[in-house]
Amino acid sequence: MKARSPRLKVKSLRFGVVLLMFLGIAFGLAVFFGSERLSFLELTDAQAVILFDIRLPRVLLGACVGASLAVAGAGLQSLLRNPLAEPYLLGVSNGAALGTMLAFVFFAQIEFARPVFAVLGAGLATIAVYQMARSRTGMNVERLVLSGVIVTTFLSSLIVLLTSLLDAAKLRSFTFWLLGDLSQATKSGFYLTFVCVILGTILLSSQARALNLMMIGERDAFDFGVEVGKVRLIVFATASALVGISVAASGSVGYVGLIVPHLIRLTVGSDNRLVIPFSAMAGAIFVVLADTVARVAIAPRELPVGAITALIGAPMFIYLLRKN
Repeated sequence: MKARSPRLKVKSLRFGVVLLMFLGIAFGLAVFFGSERLSFLELTDAQAVILFDIRLPRVLLGACVGASLAVAGAGLQSLLRNPLAEPYLLGVSNGAALGTMLAFVFFAQIEFARPVFAVLGAGLATIAVYQMARSRTGMNVERLVLSGVIVTTFLSSLIVLLTSLLDAAKLRSFTFWLLGDLSQATKSGFYLTFVCVILGTILLSSQARALNLMMIGERDAFDFGVEVGKVRLIVFATASALVGISVAASGSVGYVGLIVPHLIRLTVGSDNRLVIPFSAMAGAIFVVLADTVARVAIAPRELPVGAITALIGAPMFIYLLRKN
């Protein structure tokens, strides 16, 4: 790949600064607005508890979840050369949700069972979709979407069967979580998600040049010296880990990996050296703002954050499907 021109570097730097500014604004809105509005100048003891024990952990977790899903989507789209390769649409999120539910039902006493099973479920779903979508002539949009629908439907059926083992109270809580719920944010969940998104973003960014070449075609990339099998393994494993950890912490927040990387590519181009880190920042902004809307839209009650992201993402999915 050619080195970026000084003008492009300046433009990229400016865009990064703009994203940081928007991230700060999103954090401010999310922290101080909700069913209980907080003062910017002075906090009562009760408001301090709301800010530091409830709202701030939730906002931080939402940022990590958004960044994780956006980075996973950017990596999968570049690897599969398809703008519709999104964790939620491909059934990867459902695989993670099924793994989380298995841990929830059978291994509730083991603290880290949920993220471990979620990552395994996401990985198996990723492999299943990839193998089903491949053919001798390559991979097209129709096969990819159809494979995702099949895997998602199958996994959803298994989730429904497992819900029969839950009592009424747990069933209601799990159903809300399954649609995307950040209200159960914990420090351990945040720390784990934060570490995962940092490592995942760094790892996928290290493969940016190889992904740029693979977007042309795997055979051409191989001719340029790219270890295609190694890159494919790294991207699949990293995306599965990012999605699994995120779903274990917040449930299925859909369409983040579809919307964010697409908008970033429209803005800065398809160079993954820019797309991956900028997707992380923009994904954090998107989920934090979506969760803020979910909290204030029908306050004091809440909507699942996944419902807000789906309201935005579903029309874009239809647009991209028709376009491709």
